[in-house]
Amino acid sequence: MDDNAQSGVTHSNIKKKSHNPTAVALTIGNGDDLTPRIAAAGRGKIAEQILQLAFANGVKVREDSALAEMLAKIELESPIPSEAFLAVAEIMSYVYKANNQPNPFDALLDISASATAIDDTPKED
Repeated sequence: MDDNAQSGVTHSNIKKKSHNPTAVALTIGNGDDLTPRIAAAGRGKIAEQILQLAFANGVKVREDSALAEMLAKIELESPIPSEAFLAVAEIMSYVYKANNQPNPFDALLDISASATAIDDTPKED
């Protein structure tokens, strides 16, 4: 992973059913390509190792079972699927803010919030 890249981890830890966590590490590069990509993914002991490395290195971690399960199916180094983009943008936005760095994801999140706030009620004729 690029030392200057931003990263975060999302994971699932469903202890009630079984102790088989899923963890996915996300990264984005520097420069013009801000597409989040899958840096690492695993279940069980591999997920635990991903989480241990994240905590040991101060990487921000978010628990999100549905997102972790979806992203764990994606091939390593692949861009995230469009249906996960908003959730991942929120994670990466948090990472940038936590690291006191300019946040390229805020503009995307603002656009998304504006789009969902559009009034789509039927107009009377």
